[in-house]
Parts: sequence; structure tokens; C-alpha cells
Amino acid sequence: MKKISVKKVALTILAVVAALILAALIAVYALWHNELLTIASIRMVRQRNDAHLDGAVYTMHVKGGFYLDEFVEQGGVQSDTELINFITDNITRGLVEMDMSAPEIGCSSFTATTQDGDVLFARNYDFSKTNTMIVFTEANPGRHASISTVDLQFLSIDVEQDLGGFMDRLSCLAATYAPLDGINDAGVSCGIYMTYQGGETTVATDQDTEKPDFTSTTLLRLILDYADSVEEAVEIASAYDLHDSANTSYHYMVADATGRSAILEWTAGTDATDNDGSRRTLTVTYNDQDDHIGQREAESDYQVITNFVIQPGYYDDSPASEKKGADRYDKLYEQLQLTDGVVADEAEAMAILSTVGRRTWDNDDGNGCTVHSAVYNLTDKSVMWVPNENYGDASAVFTYSLEP
Repeated sequence: MKKISVKKVALTILAVVAALILAALIAVYALWHNELLTIASIRMVRQRNDAHLDGAVYTMHVKGGFYLDEFVEQGGVQSDTELINFITDNITRGLVEMDMSAPEIGCSSFTATTQDGDVLFARNYDFSKTNTMIVFTEANPGRHASISTVDLQFLSIDVEQDLGGFMDRLSCLAATYAPLDGINDAGVSCGIYMTYQGGETTVATDQDTEKPDFTSTTLLRLILDYADSVEEAVEIASAYDLHDSANTSYHYMVADATGRSAILEWTAGTDATDNDGSRRTLTVTYNDQDDHIGQREAESDYQVITNFVIQPGYYDDSPASEKKGADRYDKLYEQLQLTDGVVADEAEAMAILSTVGRRTWDNDDGNGCTVHSAVYNLTDKSVMWVPNENYGDASAVFTYSLEP
């Protein structure tokens, strides 16, 4: 009888433990199912090549709304620190100590149309060797699905190693809040570019009004999720106070499937006097309303952006060296003027991007390579994406689409 009783007690204990474990697993899944499915979706699609300064490339498919509606409802954030706290509290549930940074980057973009009439948004992201992630988000009520690119170094992922274990992958959940460029299923595309504003010392934009707030990359996130057009993207940008990340300054380009595009810049005075980020205001320059910028801009419906403020008079009597990326800006216009901004297809637009790739371009800003090149087709809602200037390698050309 004692043996039977001991056996019954042991089985009862095992049953209780199993039930507790099952309950815990159910609770974890109920709380974390979107995050767990997102982490499980991470795939390496291109291995690193240290000899060519190539970091690894990953994809991640995000499940759920990643708390963006809650982010908007609380009025956004005023700093990277507040953004880290929001991500930590809501997405990683306090389990990961997050860090985000945005080093000095140099980039180039242009818009164009294909011979078939498709609208393109092309972009080079210039920096140094780093791991990259292509992030896919799904449509949510009142929000668009999107494809965007994220530099994992911004999330404190080691550039010299592949993604590690679970904690590294958990950190990648913050990637939704750090896009550098992207496209949504309404055919709206956008990108971010440094401007080095403030004379000798770069000064971040740091507006201070009664408006809600966003930081540099969260502006792109809101545009990708909520904008149906360039006009709506401008409305979003106008409705918030901008707080640039990492003590630096940025401007933005946005375009849509109608062929309209705009450059968004926050300035105050000239570069020599633009040393109070709180005083800056938004200036929007549309592709069909840019005759004040210059003759070539007035004569073309396409637009080009690199790393200097395009507003006339902004640099006053400053030396040409203050206009970072002016040489790349001129080169892209030179290429596009040959065909009045019309290219055969995405491959030809990619070839134009390759002419200002940083491994061969004589540059003075320390950005030794182009980390990725993307040509977004705003008509087809698709992207041709090439990592690390591997333009001639067919295995390095990735294509993705938001269409069924």
C-alpha cells in the first residue's frame, strides 16, 4: 500500500509540474506569440565577406503591429533614450538592455521613371562594414504593409560577427523602429540622409513646440505605415516635432506612385548660423516646384538628394567642402539628364547607383563602402536590392514584392 501511495503521489506531483509548465508556456505564447514568430522568421540570405567589407544580410518578417499605434497614442518620443525605453517596455518586455545609435552616414538617392512608365525611387546607403536586415511588416488596421532596410549596427549588433543566439535576435525586434529606407503597399517610398548642419559642429534638429514628437527613423516608420501619398507623408512630418538622433542632422526624400516626390528639410538661417536645433522649421521642396533650386532642377521632374541642404543661400559664403555629397549630386544629375530621367528598368537605375558606389568613388567623409543599394518600384510595389556593391553577382540581387 505504501508503494502504491508513493507512486500516486509522485504521479500527482509530475502531473502538477507538467500542468504548471504547460500553463507557463501558454502564458508566454499568449504574451509573446507575435514576437516569437517574428524571431523565428529571421533568416540569413547572404553570408559575410570580410575581404570585401561585406557584412551578413538577414530578412525578418514581423508579425503583429509592434505597438506602433500605442507609440502614436502616447505622442511619440523626444529622444533615442525615450525610444529605447518604449521598445524595451513594450516589445522586449524589459528582458533586453537596448541601445540605438546613428553614426555619420553618407547616402545618395534619385527618382526616375522606366520606359514602361513605372515610377522608381533609388537609394545608396553609404557607411562602413555592417550587418543588414531587410524587414517586412504586415498590414494592420489603418496601416500599410512595408519593406524596409535596417543597419543592425544601430541596434548594437556586432559588425564583426554574425547574429548570435536568442538575445541578439530578440534585439532585432527593435528593427521596425530604425528603417533607413523603404516602400509601403500604397507605393510610397522614403529615405533618410545626413546633412551635417551647424557649421563646424553638427547640430541635431530638436524642435520644441506643443506638437507630438518623433526621432529620425521613427519619422520614416510613420510614413511607411500611415502615408498613402507624398502629401500625406508631408502632413505627418508637419504634425510632429522632429528630434534628430545621435546628435546629428538629417533630411529626407519621399516619393509615390504618381511620380510626385519631395525633399523635406529642417533649417534655420544659413549653415554658419544654424546652430540652434530648436529654431528649425520644415521646408518642403517638390519635384514639380523646385525652379528656385536651379535650372536643371526646374527642367526635370525627377529629383536627386545626397548629404547637403539644397536650399539656395543656405551655405552662404562657405567653402564647397561644406556641401557634403555635392559631387555625387552632380554625377547623378549628369547621368539622369542623358535620358531626361527615363531608364529602361530597375537594372539600369541600379547601374546609375553603381556610378557613385563608395568603394570606387573618391570620397572624403570616411564612409568606405556602399552597404546596400535599393531600387524601389512604386508602381509595382517591389524592390531590387543589392548588398555591398555586388552589382555583377546574380546571387547578390534580391527582389521582393508587396503585391500578392
